[in-house]
This record gives sequence, C-alpha cells and structure tokens, in this order.
Amino acid sequence: MAAWQDEDGMRPRRAEGGRRDTGRGPGGLATLCGAAVVIAGLSLAREVLVPLVLAGLFAFVLAPVARLLQRRLRVPRALSVVVTSLLAVALIVGIGLAVSGQVVQLAANLPRYQAAVRAKVESLRLGEMLAAAENLAQGVTGMTTGHGGAPAGAAAPAPAATGTGAPLDAVLGVAEQVLAPLATAGLVVVFVIFVLLYREDLRDRLIRLAGARDLHRTTVALNDAANRLSRFFLAQVALNAGFGLVIGLGLWLTGLPNPALWGALAGLMRFVPFIGSFIAVVPPLLLALAVDPGWSLALTVLALFLVTEPLAGQVFEPLLYGHSTGLSPIAIIVAATFWAFLWGPVGLLLATPLTVCLVVLGRHVERLEFLDVMLGDRPPLRPDQSFYQRALEGDADLLVTEARRHLKAEAEGEGRPLVAWCDTVALRGLALAQADWSREVLDGDQVERIRSQVEMVLDELAAQAAARPGSESLPDSWRAEGAVLCIAGQGPFDAAAAGVLALILRAEGFGARALPNAALEAAQIETVLDPARIRLCLLSVLEGGSSATSVRYFLRRLHRHLPEARMAIGLWEAASDSPMLAALRGEAAGEVIVTSAGEALALVGAAAERPAQEAAPLLP
Repeated sequence: MAAWQDEDGMRPRRAEGGRRDTGRGPGGLATLCGAAVVIAGLSLAREVLVPLVLAGLFAFVLAPVARLLQRRLRVPRALSVVVTSLLAVALIVGIGLAVSGQVVQLAANLPRYQAAVRAKVESLRLGEMLAAAENLAQGVTGMTTGHGGAPAGAAAPAPAATGTGAPLDAVLGVAEQVLAPLATAGLVVVFVIFVLLYREDLRDRLIRLAGARDLHRTTVALNDAANRLSRFFLAQVALNAGFGLVIGLGLWLTGLPNPALWGALAGLMRFVPFIGSFIAVVPPLLLALAVDPGWSLALTVLALFLVTEPLAGQVFEPLLYGHSTGLSPIAIIVAATFWAFLWGPVGLLLATPLTVCLVVLGRHVERLEFLDVMLGDRPPLRPDQSFYQRALEGDADLLVTEARRHLKAEAEGEGRPLVAWCDTVALRGLALAQADWSREVLDGDQVERIRSQVEMVLDELAAQAAARPGSESLPDSWRAEGAVLCIAGQGPFDAAAAGVLALILRAEGFGARALPNAALEAAQIETVLDPARIRLCLLSVLEGGSSATSVRYFLRRLHRHLPEARMAIGLWEAASDSPMLAALRGEAAGEVIVTSAGEALALVGAAAERPAQEAAPLLP
C-alpha cells in the first residue's frame, strides 16, 4: 500500500486512487472447457468406467478381509485375494439367485395383487376420482389422435417381419441382454483381483502424481485415506446388509410374500441418500395392501421401516463410522443427481461412495483441495473469516448466534471461552478487515458497517457475560471503573479491537474501559484521563492502521499525562516477522508488547498483583 504522512508526521494516509488491476485472464474459461470435457468423457466412457469404479469400491471393501487372511491365517497374498474375491462373488450370486426367484414368483401373482389393490382403493370412495382421472386422460388422448386409434399423422404400422431371420434376431437379442451383464460382472471381478494384488504399485503411482517431492507426507496421507475409505465402505456395506436382513426377517415374520426380495431392495436402496428408504418401503407396502383384506399388515410394514431406519441411522451409524459421511447435504443431493444423470441407476447407487472418495482425496492431496471445499461438510470459512464476512454483510444476529455457539463449544473444555473467542475469532476477523482496508478494497460505508456490527455483538455479549468467580479478590483500585484503559490507535478498526479487550477484562473483574483515539487529543486528554484512577494504559493497534512512529507519539503523550500508570502496546495478531513489531521492539522504552488477548489478560493480572512502584518488566 502506498502511504504518505501529514504535516505532524504521525497519521499515515492511504494514497489516492491507484487500485491494482484485478482483471481476470482466460483461466475461468479454460476451467469450464476442461470440466465440460471431463463430464463428456465420463458419459461416453460409461461402459468402461462403471466396471472400473465398481472394482475400486469392491477393492476398498474387500481389502480389510484380504489383509485379515494374510496376517491372521498366514494365507499367501495371491491366494487370500482370490479366496476373498470368490467368496464375495459367491455371496452376490447367491443373493441374486434368491432375489430372482422371488421376482419370478411376484410376477406370476402380480395380476391378482393388482385387482386386490384396486378393490381396496375403491373401498375408500376414491373410485370416482380415479374414473374422472381416467376420463380426463382419454380426452387428452383423443385430442392428440385421429378418429381411429393411431395418432394423427402417424405412419401405418410396419408389417411383421417374416422369414428365417426373425428367430435368429430374437436369440441374439436375448443373448445380448444376458451376456452384457455377465461380461461386466466378469470385468469387475478381474479388476478387483488385480487392484488387490497390485494395490501398492497403484499407490506408488498415485504418490508420483500427487507429490513425489514430499514422499513422507504424501505416503502417510494416501495410506490414511485408503484405510479410512476401506473401513468406511466395509462398515457401510455391513450396516446396509444388516438393515436389509432385519427388514427381510421382519417381513417374513409378518407373513408378507417375497420377504427376501424386499429385504434385498431395502439394503440396496439404503445406499441412495435421503430417499432410498422411502423408495424401498413403497413396494412391500403396496403388496401388504394387496394380500391383506384389512389394514393391519400394511401398518405393520410401515411401522417396521419407521423403527428400523432411525435405529440404523441414529444409533448404529454413529457407532460404526460416525454421524456423517464427511459430505455436506447439498453435496450429497448434487452428487446423486449428477451421477444418476451420467450413469443412470448405477450412478445413483455409486453417488455417495464416489463423492466420499473425492472428498478424501481433496483433504489429503493439495492440488485437489477444492473438492473438499466444495463437497465436504467442514465449514467453508474459518471462524475469523466468517466473523469478518458476517460483519461485512451487516448480519449482527448471525454474528451473535455464531459467537454464542463458539463460546458454548469452548466452555465444554478447559480455559476461558471468552478469551479464546476474542483471540481466535474477533481479533483475527478485525485483522482481516484491517488488511482489506490497507489494500483499499473497503469503502467508508463498509468500514462503518463493520464497526457498528462489532459494537452490537460486543454489547450483546457484555450484557450476558458474568464476572469470573474469584474476581472479588482483586484490589479495589483495579476494580474501579476506568482503572484499565484500552485506548484505540488511529486505524479504522482499532477502536473495535479496544472494545474486544475491554470486554474480556470486565468479564475478569477489572474496571476496564475502551476509549477512541480522539481521547488523546489536546482538547480532551485533560478531561478524559484521570491520573488518580488509571492504573494501566494499553494502546490497541491493528497492524496496517497505524505506523510505529505514531504509536510512539501516542505513548509519549500518555507518559506525560499519566506518569504513574503502566503502559503497554497491544499489536493484535502481529506475526513474528512483522516489520512493525520489530520496529516497536527496537525502540522499546520499557513498555510491554502483547499480540493476543490472552497475553494482555496475563499482563493486566500480573500488574494488579504487583505494587505500583515496581518498575520490573511484567512479562518477558
């Protein structure tokens, strides 16, 4: 920031104009083009990518089992991988055969079930509504068709194919429908075996791509990510399988037909976020309405889902892999929509596992950090950034709410919650605002809005803050109003920082008072500052709003008017290599320099315990 000083050499000013050019290059367009290419590739390469993704997810699930066979049973690696894969295939095939038998049985009884459901619906006096809807549909159909049954303008139906080619075409069509899933399943099995066999080689290649310059960090990160994903996916598969088993057994006990089919559907649909269980309950509920002349069976099926799903989601999920998958709710919805659009029903089932993998990569690979920011459930802004952003928006209510939430969280641990909030949130947020003011990106209205919002928050917290137990033991001279003065520097947010510190000191029992920089002017200093009452003066400064020369000038004025009071400088959130901090320390005249609210509180507490005539430093 270019700056110049006025005639007295004390107050720095920002140079007029000269804002930096913030024009953006073509990076945004290149990013959009790259994203479009990636999405198109995912859609076009679906037949290749789906088996690879399924293999990767199955490898995450089966890796702990293969490692268990190697370490506990001393099974050779290749044999453990093959045995684990064959067991998984056998389990899936067994479930598939059982479900297919249930589907065949359901299809045979479906006409009878449909008639029973229609009779039950008509018994609810909804027949008139259904008839009206059917008449309306027929009317709409009649408007779009000619006098005959075919739509207007439609071509005449083609004659049926004759000749010897028709049976061959039918056989080829059936073979294609049967062999395509079998080929995909075979590819998945082969991919799983090779991923499990060469997982270290794949990991090393990812290390080379992610960051070969820092091998230790990258290796630890990828190993941790792989272990976490394996545990998570294995726990999720076990939980959803258990959920389907409980649902199937419960439906079997109630006497509902095809319980194995509905149990498998419930376990599978639970991989679909939010709406999976609602989808799974519809078919067995309709079947219960069809097979039971009354309503008891349907209510029993509904109650089974209403009890089992909350138990699985609120009790067993936290025990197995925590309350959250690490994804934000919006990210789950967007991911489900995106992958379902690209890959259909398979993409819907894979949406959550795939997005979890992307978030884990974003948390461990620096180049992919944007994935964690966009999809993860961690707060997108740090508390101090959120504080500054809310103040800039003028949202005092949300500022107060977040401050109370932070104080409540800090109160559960040890220490002083208010001091922790001021140090990690308020002062850092004001330092961010000061940095933006120094870069000339804040106008006068925004500066005034931030200051007013911070004052409102401090007033709200001051009204609720109670004095710390034991503050009655402080000397009366330090508890008197105005015993500790927090005087603001000349920066636009120094007064707000002084108010933050005064809030902390008052909560600790000190008679603290925050004053603006105008109190140091010659016309006010005699009337505002009372030498008989003041025990300590702390000049509150945020770096970038005042110069080291102006700070020394203000301290000289304070020393002349308050020769008996102790002096200190609060250079809030200054880094260890701060030029201003180095300049003030180089010109040290006996004042203590603190950079956090915790240090300032320790300074004032030490001063209150010492006789006023002691001149030894209070803090190193």
